[in-house]
Amino acid sequence: MRRRLWGTAAVLALFTSLVPLASAQAAAPHRPKPLPLERLFDNSAVSDDARPADADFDGSGGSLSARDLTAAGWTPGRSLAVDGARLTWPRTGPGAPDNVRADGQSVRVRGRGDALAFLVAGTGGDASGTGTVRYRDGARGTYRLTAPDWRSGPLATKSVALPHINTPDGQLAEKARLYVVTVPLARGREVASVDLPRDPGAADLHVFALSVRAAAKGWTGTWSASTAGYTAVGPWADRTVRLVVHTSTGGPRVRIRVDNTFAAAPVTIGGATVAVQESGAAARGEPRRLTFRGARGTDIPAGAQAFSDPLDFDVPADANLLVSFHLPGPVATAPVHSQAIQRSYVSGPGDHAADGSPAAYTSTITTWPLLTGVDVSGGPGSVVLLGDSITDGVKSTQDANHRWPNVLATRLLNQSDVPRYGVLNQGISANRVIADRYPGDGVSTDTGGVSALHRLDRDVLAQTSARTVVVFEGVNDVRWGASAGQVIAGLREVAERSRARGLRVVAATIAPCEGESLCTAAANQQREAVNAYVRDSGDFDAVLDFDAVLRDPAHPARILPAYDSGDHLHPGDAGLAALAESVDLRLLVP
Repeated sequence: MRRRLWGTAAVLALFTSLVPLASAQAAAPHRPKPLPLERLFDNSAVSDDARPADADFDGSGGSLSARDLTAAGWTPGRSLAVDGARLTWPRTGPGAPDNVRADGQSVRVRGRGDALAFLVAGTGGDASGTGTVRYRDGARGTYRLTAPDWRSGPLATKSVALPHINTPDGQLAEKARLYVVTVPLARGREVASVDLPRDPGAADLHVFALSVRAAAKGWTGTWSASTAGYTAVGPWADRTVRLVVHTSTGGPRVRIRVDNTFAAAPVTIGGATVAVQESGAAARGEPRRLTFRGARGTDIPAGAQAFSDPLDFDVPADANLLVSFHLPGPVATAPVHSQAIQRSYVSGPGDHAADGSPAAYTSTITTWPLLTGVDVSGGPGSVVLLGDSITDGVKSTQDANHRWPNVLATRLLNQSDVPRYGVLNQGISANRVIADRYPGDGVSTDTGGVSALHRLDRDVLAQTSARTVVVFEGVNDVRWGASAGQVIAGLREVAERSRARGLRVVAATIAPCEGESLCTAAANQQREAVNAYVRDSGDFDAVLDFDAVLRDPAHPARILPAYDSGDHLHPGDAGLAALAESVDLRLLVP
């Protein structure tokens, strides 16, 4: 029986304690009528560089630079898609009120979805408080919102970082941060209004925008990749990138998702197409044009994302697609998934997205830049696999789709006992549960990603029609000195936050790795302690004992030689297949 959870993130789940709205109205009969957020603005956060004194965001004269915001693509009135939510940057100009300091104000918000999305920042420190969601059916629930400080909050979770802070005494070369933070909603209920948190303490909690993150009805994720870092690429200018991705499930319509995560500047997609791969960069038939909100291309602001419009296109299951997009401007850095284990292609000059022929594609890459998702219409939803290099497929055969998520997807397709879910691979090589490898900002050669805790919302909770999450991480934490207690706390938080959003949570034990240089006896001791917790705690809806699948019975701290890729850490193709074949598919069903 599942243990009842009471942890840091579990506080977010207070919305489940729904009570009739009438009881609140009886206690507070003079509650103000909800107003649009912009009518409640009482603070100016943005200043013109030439007139910094026109705004005072933090009470000490500090403010955001309007020029920096424009350079990032965050212009007045701009609709921004972040982590599956759509928010509008305030339409006001520099020096005008553009945010509200939360103090219990009632905001008119409408919609159904899985979460409220707030565009926020704290001043004077991290700012937290408890607010109220009021539903159209008369129920209400509470939520806990934390806005990290605009000058010292974590870069790993920021939506955008700006290079300067304006002050009356001059501009500072110090990063200013803005955050999109989501909190869970009661599924199926329509939101009528939201009371902002009251009395966040010594700090001020500033809200720039607020919306309901709508559920992706009618869509199933068939392929995904996590943004692992922000690296030098190309450089490309007037080039077309043709990425090869492998579907899990199929459907009659398609859309793609492009993310400009971790970026400091917008990126322009001049045009994009989708096709079934024939071989290499050659398409089977003529590639089909995608559009973005009716336009041929799109500009994606720093930290934001773009979904293409639905396209009637028969996406086959268990097949390679070619997703091509033209980059008309210079692109020297980009968000990437570093370990694609798949060759993709880059053209010579020009827009070759619609070319069926491979002739223009003269070079190859082994990363996936910018593209993070492919969805198909219909289907039962998706299973998200949150993991590290073993889930990413490191040491599997290149271009062969022998990652364990691929084998799992094929198993789901070839049966009829459980729904044929899409399988979304959110593995990142070198990733950890509790510590960031990539710091979350700036150009870096490290593509180990931000921690599982810091990427959970983007890579799991915001994924298309996610139903179940499988967590298979922790070996990199213990290899680099983390204690079992630290990893356990991180895994527990993953479970709490995921369950608060209505997901089924399945955990996998950490595989053995003795013989690899960092898998010392001390690391193995911590690994075994984490595994004992995963097996016995009751904190998860189900457990996959991947340790038992891969270990050598004669030497349990090591991978069975037949499954070892040779580095004693990563399974080869046979070991990855064994993991997928060991999964009782019934454990994936919510």
